[in-house]
Amino acid sequence: MDAFSPAAAVRTRRPTAIYWTSVTCVAALIGVPAWMMAANPAVLGGHPLLPGLLIAAAVAGVFWAVRLWRRRDTRRPRTLPRAVGAWSGRIAVLALVATLAWLNPFTYQPGAAAEAGPRSDLTVTETTTAITMTPDGPAPAKGLVFYPGARVDARAYQDILASAVGAGYRVVILKEPLGLSLLDASQARSAMADNPDITTWAVGGHSLGGVAASSFAQDNTDVSGLLLYASYPLDSLRGRQGLEVLSVSGTKDGLSTPAKIDASADLLPADAEFTAVQGGVHAFFGDYGAQPGDGEPGISREAAQEQIADATVAFLDRLQRG
Repeated sequence: MDAFSPAAAVRTRRPTAIYWTSVTCVAALIGVPAWMMAANPAVLGGHPLLPGLLIAAAVAGVFWAVRLWRRRDTRRPRTLPRAVGAWSGRIAVLALVATLAWLNPFTYQPGAAAEAGPRSDLTVTETTTAITMTPDGPAPAKGLVFYPGARVDARAYQDILASAVGAGYRVVILKEPLGLSLLDASQARSAMADNPDITTWAVGGHSLGGVAASSFAQDNTDVSGLLLYASYPLDSLRGRQGLEVLSVSGTKDGLSTPAKIDASADLLPADAEFTAVQGGVHAFFGDYGAQPGDGEPGISREAAQEQIADATVAFLDRLQRG
């Protein structure tokens, strides 16, 4: 075939903008999941939905890469409708990858309690959907199911809730799908079913997790207590009979601000208890480092968490006596 024939010209056409956009999409589909799974232990250690989506995205990227390679010499002009569809599809892919990157969890960053070594008064077991901490000794009859904050590693709450375990409570920290509790607000029911020896249950949560816990407590009358960490309900719980509530917040919280906590008081039962940690911020309710949008603390993390843990144990003790 002549080197200057029309067919040869088609094969040697320079890559188009949409071709390089496709290459970008392929790189993002493969690179972002690989980075998240390799760099963040909370991804593979959390709920299986996120790593499943990441693997699916990476596999799609590999297939797309093979397709681009095979068709690299047969690019032909597109009609306007096809071009619009192609660009729309690639923009959607990039938006999907950006969403997956946003879902990258806040990783557990062990604090002073963890650095002191593992506690000898509790046993920790872990599944793909929950972390269960049980006090050593006689089997407890009381428990707490806890919903983490949005995109926060479930392990980040082990240390702050360990005091409740030491006081004789079984604590189940949920691993939420995609790190978003509202995707399965009834997840606590599975945890309760997996622990049939517990007869008295409270539910709790941090931030968005507290919203899910509030919703669960509203709809399930076998829950006798609600523990809110820097959180508040979306709907009124005033009509929910037999529910004890403790709201713990920080006065320097830049996300669940004191104004928001105060405004939520009318949504909680009239006898709800409020505890404010002076100088505390949103990220002090777990061990996962700083959080964008949060306030500037006026107290150390260790001192704030000691107050939070003490308030939690006192609340659960009152709940059990009641």
